[in-house]
Amino acid sequence: MTALLTARNLGVTLSGRAILRDVSLALQPKHLVALIGPNGAGKTTLLRALAGLQPSTGAIHVAGDDLAKLSLRERAKRFGYLPQGHVVHWPLEVKDVVALGRYPHGATNPARLSPADEAAVQRAMRATDVTGFAARRVTELSGGERSRVALARVLAVEAPIVLADEPTASLDPRYQLDVMKNLRDVADGGVLVIVVTHDLGLAARFADTVLVMSQGRLVADGAPAQALSDEVMADVFRVVAFRADYRNETVILPWAGV
Repeated sequence: MTALLTARNLGVTLSGRAILRDVSLALQPKHLVALIGPNGAGKTTLLRALAGLQPSTGAIHVAGDDLAKLSLRERAKRFGYLPQGHVVHWPLEVKDVVALGRYPHGATNPARLSPADEAAVQRAMRATDVTGFAARRVTELSGGERSRVALARVLAVEAPIVLADEPTASLDPRYQLDVMKNLRDVADGGVLVIVVTHDLGLAARFADTVLVMSQGRLVADGAPAQALSDEVMADVFRVVAFRADYRNETVILPWAGV
């Protein structure tokens, strides 16, 4: 399968400090990719660089097109981006928030959507199970419900690539599973999904590919069992992992420090 998103020799330097160093990757559609690493490893910087939100050296191509040559609107159509800690503070109705995802396609008024935009919004709300409270104000919702609305807005773009920066942070375990299942379904539908997470267990269970970063470099890349090897767990995370198979799924959990 041809790679949808490629990066070659990607680098980012901020205030004289190298945040990303010579990162190269090739990622396919219909994959959920977990981007993991210790705090300060460069995960968020890499995610932003891939979307063209962070100036970088090197080359990034999306479906063969040079990212640097794409207009801002075209980039917004190619990427659905969910930033870390995204919270909607405006007292807008859920449907109107989700409809903001159609802005790159020219939908500037959530109250006057074209049939195509309306259909995209409805698909996104169904995918994240927020249709039942579409008319409620976001400020009235629980944290878990708000996180699903934020994800629905991203999915409404219907971009070929979804980038989610720690979408399960601060959520109860049930909602963490719901969000990851939603993203898994999106990937199974043909989208390339890249998720930054600190939860190695969720990465091992839901991801097709795990990218491990350390000190601005990509140090491991592969299926969960390969990328989260005993050596990587010890060298990068300073832990020993518990490993098991449960219901035909891989379980990898940090167990003890080294």
